[in-house]
Amino acid sequence: MAGRPSDEGAGGPARHLPVLLAEVLAALAVVPGGRYVDGTFGAGGYSRAILEAGGTVLAIDRDPKAVADGQAIVEKFRNRLILVEGRFSDLEAHVAAQDFAPVDGVVLDIGVSSMQLDEAERGFSFRKDGPLDMRMGAEGPDAAAIVNRAAVRDLAVIFGALGEERHAGRVARAVEAARSERPIETTRQLAEIVERAVGRPGPQRIHPATRTFQGLRIFVNRELEELAEGLGAAESVLKPGGRLAVVTFHSLEDRIVKRFLQSRSRSGQGSRHAPIAAGPEPSFELLNRKPVEPSAEETERNPRARSARLRAAIRTGAPAHALDMAAIGVPLLTIPGPEAYR
Repeated sequence: MAGRPSDEGAGGPARHLPVLLAEVLAALAVVPGGRYVDGTFGAGGYSRAILEAGGTVLAIDRDPKAVADGQAIVEKFRNRLILVEGRFSDLEAHVAAQDFAPVDGVVLDIGVSSMQLDEAERGFSFRKDGPLDMRMGAEGPDAAAIVNRAAVRDLAVIFGALGEERHAGRVARAVEAARSERPIETTRQLAEIVERAVGRPGPQRIHPATRTFQGLRIFVNRELEELAEGLGAAESVLKPGGRLAVVTFHSLEDRIVKRFLQSRSRSGQGSRHAPIAAGPEPSFELLNRKPVEPSAEETERNPRARSARLRAAIRTGAPAHALDMAAIGVPLLTIPGPEAYR
């Protein structure tokens, strides 16, 4: 089901395999000598495949460890891979700084990486006890600061709007009660609090902490705003005929990508009762009306792929559209942002 949180993707084991790799490469239509931006380098799976197909890559990752670990790939491909630390929402600035235009393709793999999940000290996984951190980069307040200091009503918004947790209020009140006794500092502490509040999972059900961890992680890293800004940046740097490929793992991400591409692939809307409204010319042509999903073989080989969805489009020669976050589905939360907890 589209948008169902992945138990593996939220807190369980997953191997370092690029998801929907063949489908992403087909969407990008890599050509030798072409310039491609991998906005979410991670373990370098997409970048390596593009390089092996003859492309040149500017890769970005906000995680300094991913950048450090990727130096072996940089060395192997010498002058064809540039790897920089940063956010993909700043993609346009990175392209300018590296004099990397024109860009033939952009690929984004949204969400937490399997490497981050596998490292208990990063605090992403409820299956590995570690400090309650969840930061993809090295800056800003961690998840423990939010859990221990946010108002209970704000926690309910985070768990409900960003984690899609039906029992968000109950979980928030349980967190408030627990932290009044002692600070919540580890992933195991938080997972046990949520499990007591929501109940143990039944057969074939995701772990009860999955949605709470998802919402908290998205909030800490401003992931949905980053996604929207990254899509807008990709629209600005892609040359006419350039291709955008985005892999998402839950409904909030997929809805933003879907609305972004839909809004930019038609020049106006209308019905039999009203004429088509004038609007900007389409800046993208959709490659697939419906998202591409992984095969049964891939999900068996790599459980993280289970909830993955790929959407892709080709850039037209029209000017980039103005970015309206609300219109493309980014929740506008009426609570303090993560920076308030520094």
